[in-house]
Amino acid sequence: MHQFLSYSQEVANARATGKPVVALESTIISHGMPYPQNVETAREVEQIIRDAGAVPATIAVMGGKIRIGLSGEELELLGKSPDAMKVSRRDLPYVLSQGRLGATTVAATMICAELAGIPVFVTGGIGGVHRGAETSFDISADLQELARTSVAVVCAGVKSILDIGLTLEYLETHGVPVVSVGQPGFPAFFTRDSGFNADFQLDTPAEQAAFIHTKWKLGLKGGVVVSAPVPEAEAMPKSEIDMITDQALREAADDGVTGKKVTPYLLARIKQLTSGRSLATNIALVKNNARVGAELARALLEHPIT
Repeated sequence: MHQFLSYSQEVANARATGKPVVALESTIISHGMPYPQNVETAREVEQIIRDAGAVPATIAVMGGKIRIGLSGEELELLGKSPDAMKVSRRDLPYVLSQGRLGATTVAATMICAELAGIPVFVTGGIGGVHRGAETSFDISADLQELARTSVAVVCAGVKSILDIGLTLEYLETHGVPVVSVGQPGFPAFFTRDSGFNADFQLDTPAEQAAFIHTKWKLGLKGGVVVSAPVPEAEAMPKSEIDMITDQALREAADDGVTGKKVTPYLLARIKQLTSGRSLATNIALVKNNARVGAELARALLEHPIT
């Protein structure tokens, strides 16, 4: 076992008995939603994965260890603590060596999942190229991680606060395939329609698993984006979310919000501007992603390529 990894009993049992495991990030708990909805959603998402025949492994950094699977008390700690650091690739050595409390982003969760031998990771939405990146150079570390770390990331696309076209161009340049589920279009988190198509549409877990196995068997390292749109009943209209996002971006610029603080600021402001509807959509898409991810994790075990 890797010296920095510590497994919960549930995850350790799954590893010992060959059950499928699904990794979950913790930044969505500490920075993505308000308390108590963050902890409630985390518990519900874990249960959805169990009900679908897989084992959830929420990942965080605590006490100098990468925790693969958290207890209910640890989820509460993350959900309530204002001191939890947002941890990406750059931050992992610092948070581990200093014994700090850290919530893992998409990039850091991918790293930890690969160390733990977990091939499927479920999140809300991946990071991407921020609007204005041609001058700010603000590009999420998630994208580079997808290019180098062999974990399939199930998401609802990227948030509409980003430059989705440039994000997809970046992924193409680095050879990261973008797969859509149930539609040809690439979703944009709160809305099913980003205005762009994914590279490939693969609707069944068996098809997705065959694609992922083939990629990695070819020696093509790096992740796969599996994009599942938010269920139609909970989706927000593209025109509405685009207008609200533009307003929130202007306000963030006026308030001088930069770097890691941008996404939490925008999500909180969008929640205010939508009278809480965006939070309900956020919760719905994460739960849907959990179902898709659990089915994929099972399919990867049930349909291996020898």
